[in-house]
Amino acid sequence: MVESGSAYGSQSSLREANRARILDTVKRFGVITQVELADATGLSTGTVSVIVKELHEAGVVTTTPTSRSGRRANNVTLSRRLGLVAGVHVGRRDLRVALANPAGEILTRQHLALARDHRADTGLDRVALLISDMLDLIGASHDEVLGTGVAIDAPIDRTTGTVSSPGLMHGWDNVPIAEALERRLGSPVVVDNGSNLGALAEHRLGAGEGADPLVYLTVDRGIGAGVVVGGRMYRGFSGTAGEVGHVIVDDAGPVCYCGNRGCLEVVAGAGAILDSLRDPYGNLALSDLVERALGGDQRCRRAIDTAARHIGRVLAGLCNILDPQRIVVGGALVDTGDTLLGPLRVATSRLTLPGPTPTIEIVPSPLGEECELLGAVTLALDSVHLPGSLEGAVFHAT
Repeated sequence: MVESGSAYGSQSSLREANRARILDTVKRFGVITQVELADATGLSTGTVSVIVKELHEAGVVTTTPTSRSGRRANNVTLSRRLGLVAGVHVGRRDLRVALANPAGEILTRQHLALARDHRADTGLDRVALLISDMLDLIGASHDEVLGTGVAIDAPIDRTTGTVSSPGLMHGWDNVPIAEALERRLGSPVVVDNGSNLGALAEHRLGAGEGADPLVYLTVDRGIGAGVVVGGRMYRGFSGTAGEVGHVIVDDAGPVCYCGNRGCLEVVAGAGAILDSLRDPYGNLALSDLVERALGGDQRCRRAIDTAARHIGRVLAGLCNILDPQRIVVGGALVDTGDTLLGPLRVATSRLTLPGPTPTIEIVPSPLGEECELLGAVTLALDSVHLPGSLEGAVFHAT
């Protein structure tokens, strides 16, 4: 990047552009050394040092000494005084909420179980109440919340903020989610599909870092995929990209809540596995299934194996279309380890067009059950802007 001269305007505007570049990079990485900032922005270490000092004096960033490979360095992160963001994941059966600082560090979190067919108004009321309680807990106010990211386990129409496929999340159809939550919180809200945000979190923070294209596959009561191509989430034309759970795998299978018959989700999702085990075990909880499979229960392991092979066939089709560099698997069933991942890898590899690499890289998510929540926090951080008073202090300093 050019750092001097008139090619991009006056020295003053170029300096402001360099400050903005550094701030955007710090916001994206959360914590980064000044040397890493120079590498990431293309600016000289001297320019980075001067701008970081100005930002520190303005209270926009904080710097702390650290050591990397035996050498002293300074970590740079955004200051708490810039505000907070909230992340929300609304699942089929549970709700997760977190507050984070501008560096993306989670300050406090809450997890609540939800009724099977919970409604949007009740769910959003609970979100607003939880955020209020959490702000009280850390001694902060609603004025400090710059924005909220929301992950919903259904495809989202980005233009309207509503669920784009009716019936996929009962009680949430035709609800302008962002607008409704903004009224409750008094601050901006952005909404996206949970699998998309899981992919975003894995790409930025987890096992998908550096992989492109990346597929994030969640295997839980629902089955879905998020896709990152060219470093950006791929949502498709109407927001339904990655809905692999509604690929039909059995024309004579159970009726899905989407209205079709034999969708992957009702054949191989956690709910279908639990239903197949009801005769010998009664009403197992999902956690019981995972525990029994890890303990060597052959019925449970076989049921998961069968589901994994169904999922692998659909995933192979996705691989033949996208040719991903890496597939990261999340959701409750990934806790069974190779009970799920082993047959999933075999089925996917067997049915994918051979390429220059011998096997498809399929790895478990290191972010666990909070993957989509962390993606919602990341979405919020990407969408917010510095408060106007601080922007003035930063970009118009002399």
